Amino acid sequence: MPGKSKDSLPRHLLVFRTSAMGDVAMLVHAIRALKEAYPALRVTIATQALFRPFFAGLDVEFLTVAVKGPHHSLYGMWRLAATARRLGVDAVADVHGTLRSKTFGLAMRLRGVRVADIWKGRDEKREFIRHGGRGVDPVRHTVLRYCDVFRQFGFVFDDPQPARPVRRPNPFGTKTGRWIGFAPFSAQRGKTYPEAPAREVVRLLAERYDRVFIHGGGGVEAGFAQEMERVYPNVTAVYGKVRLAGEMDLISHLDCVVSMDSLVMHLASLVATPVVSVWGATHPGLGFLGYGCSEEHAVQADMDCRPCSVFGNRPCRYGDYRCIASVPPERIVAEVERVLAERE
Repeated sequence: MPGKSKDSLPRHLLVFRTSAMGDVAMLVHAIRALKEAYPALRVTIATQALFRPFFAGLDVEFLTVAVKGPHHSLYGMWRLAATARRLGVDAVADVHGTLRSKTFGLAMRLRGVRVADIWKGRDEKREFIRHGGRGVDPVRHTVLRYCDVFRQFGFVFDDPQPARPVRRPNPFGTKTGRWIGFAPFSAQRGKTYPEAPAREVVRLLAERYDRVFIHGGGGVEAGFAQEMERVYPNVTAVYGKVRLAGEMDLISHLDCVVSMDSLVMHLASLVATPVVSVWGATHPGLGFLGYGCSEEHAVQADMDCRPCSVFGNRPCRYGDYRCIASVPPERIVAEVERVLAERE
């Protein structure tokens, strides 16, 4: 609470969040604001080793959580808690709110450590979905919910400012002209741009800009990106050429990124790159818009059936995912042009 004395504040805070990638990336904004207000605070991030590049430049430590290894089970969380206690942790911010994180929190409480839990606002989100986002306020942003957890310990600090540009290396050489990123994929079909219009977006972007980078993972996603790379000489498939840190470096040099409601939007928010976000089954008002990204540049179809879920993981009631398919390529490219015009 704000009235607590400085001596009663935690001195070594452990922040627990192991997935999903975009949610872990959003945590960076909250940690940055906390550390700016309390630079002497020792902060340990309990997360997967893969996600460490998100926190580059922040004075934080890491406790690696091997969710597919020794920490997969609930018993593994008890073992992890013993390790955390030996590190001198005196407070835990559970910003995940899963059975695994709650088990870890219970184990820490039994060791005399203070624990604060995230409030996910499920009722608010259900109400937002029930109204289709019409006539109701957007729900509290996830980054601000993270900050609320820290404030339960008595920390007093302002909401985070959007990230500022930071000079980073360019893994793709000297930049000439305008570079655009395109990330049409997501883990959920209701948030993935269909292949045929995605091809058209690539064609239109390749016609207008000097280089186009296609972001995505392996398998089918890599196959699409590599095909576009073969068809258009100024298109580059990012997968396999750089690791996560290198992809963030690249995004920092782009003039604009087109992203679905997925990880790349959040990577762009971390390096202050403008985003045109494309929304289907989900909605930017549900608290997961890239922090600092403008909802003015969110492209979405006005349909009574959307949003249908918070995470886009519900099957489409019509079977065709018309919410995302109804966003025309020309509208996306026009929004990119608008973003670039604003920056001139």
